[in-house]
Amino acid sequence: MTNHSNKSALTTLVTVFFFWGFIAASNGVFIPFCKTYFDIDQFQSQLVDFAFYGAYYLGALFLFILSGYINKDILNHWGYKTGIVYGLLFSAVGAIAMYFFVNGAQQGETIVFYLVLMALFIVGLGFSLQQTAANPFAIALGDPQKGSHRLNLAGGINSFGTTIGPIIIALIIFGSAPPSGEELTRMIDNNEVTLSTVQALYLGVAISFVLAAALFYFSKKLPQAKSDATFEMAYKARNLLIVLSIIITICFAMIFMTYTGNAETTKAIEHKRLLLLFIALLAVISSIWVAYRSANKKPQGWGAMKYPQLLLGMLGIFMYVGVEVTIQSNLGELLKSVVDKVNNLNALKLPAMNDAEIAPYISLYWGGLMIGRWVGAITVFNPTEGLRKWLLIIVPYVAFGVILMVNYGKYDFQEIAFFSICVAIQIIGFFLAKDNPVQTLKLFSVLGILGMLIGTFASGQLALFALLSGGLFCSIMWPCIFTLSIAGLGKYTSQGSAFLVMMILGGAIIPPVQGKLADVFSIQTSYLIAAACFAYLLFYAFATKSTLDKQGVKY
Repeated sequence: MTNHSNKSALTTLVTVFFFWGFIAASNGVFIPFCKTYFDIDQFQSQLVDFAFYGAYYLGALFLFILSGYINKDILNHWGYKTGIVYGLLFSAVGAIAMYFFVNGAQQGETIVFYLVLMALFIVGLGFSLQQTAANPFAIALGDPQKGSHRLNLAGGINSFGTTIGPIIIALIIFGSAPPSGEELTRMIDNNEVTLSTVQALYLGVAISFVLAAALFYFSKKLPQAKSDATFEMAYKARNLLIVLSIIITICFAMIFMTYTGNAETTKAIEHKRLLLLFIALLAVISSIWVAYRSANKKPQGWGAMKYPQLLLGMLGIFMYVGVEVTIQSNLGELLKSVVDKVNNLNALKLPAMNDAEIAPYISLYWGGLMIGRWVGAITVFNPTEGLRKWLLIIVPYVAFGVILMVNYGKYDFQEIAFFSICVAIQIIGFFLAKDNPVQTLKLFSVLGILGMLIGTFASGQLALFALLSGGLFCSIMWPCIFTLSIAGLGKYTSQGSAFLVMMILGGAIIPPVQGKLADVFSIQTSYLIAAACFAYLLFYAFATKSTLDKQGVKY
């Protein structure tokens, strides 16, 4: 293809990245609404993320196992373009299912909430197929050396979806005038705010998915783009992932069983639920550690997992997606949590907010990811060194301006000033990192740890914006981790990419863990798990550099 064709194809491709961002970020508004509407606890509300991101893992795992069974890479056989079309249509089925599942639902019908989770799971399965195809597709549309920059550009579009998603969803569900907390409860009690609005929303989403699938199918600018890599089944990796899936399934099934019946929730039951969640979390960490040790001694049968940088990166993607999702998924509860009923203050000692008032802060968090990804995409346009330095300063504030326009009138001057300082810290980080993925991970992991600790132990605007800055510091991590993890894999690159996509599982496990920590301890204290995720990413930066240096691999 010509360079012009590459750009046209990339323009078409990034539409699916927008969909991922719009739907994923909308969960941040949908979760607190579900908690109020269905009268569920914080852990149960986080099952929205469990269903959505768990589908990524199970979808990629199913393709991997099925490919091994027929001894052929299914996605490569279809082609990346066809894989995206199938994924969009599958997601459309989930969106249509949502329409029928919530039809006539009333407040407090918990069974309907589980049907909602099922629909989101189907949407997530489609997204899993789209993501598995779209990431290598973006890399295939040009010079492989600039593949990560194209991913950053696509990620910037994804983040634009995450920025406007919460605002649009809040407008659909609550209307343009946010009700007070008491008014919202009254409206729900009187069925003035119902799930019928969700029906209309997901019907529109289904239509959008079908139109996007048609755009891809009929576009002559998009090649099929298949990988030339020879398929090789990694039976030891397959068996390990199956065992891991069984352990996670058993843990969550046992947790679900504690919610059945009319038994009163006790402290002992809450601790049991928390223990089971930590077992699921430790199962993921232990599985990767077992693979790391075993593949080092006898690499046969492990496929791409015989490379330590991939295994380190799998856990890196798990922690990265987990922390990116959990910060915003629990933010709504933090901003609603009233501990001072006299002054109506929440855990941060800020005025307690309702679901609609939370949306601009969810948007600001996801907007932080957009800011970083727009900066990361600068290299795609080949600017001179002098221009690049100026763009590192200008682009973040242009992106911030877009966020302010989308949320016009939602922030006061002090809030704008706070976030502007956070953006300035991010810019300093970009200058110090000098486009080096290892240095970028080190710097932004440290900033992420500091942000989460300040958010946990401080109060007021300082704590709030320390937590919101997590989006800024997460923003650039995906392409850094992805690039470092598949460096030096050779013919195993395609399989390694699939394993990395599976580890989006972090978005399914870490938010429920934080949700249960919030139930047992406090919502603000629960953010320590986000600090722990950033701490692993800091370790990953050092460990993967050492590994790649020993192999003599350039990165």
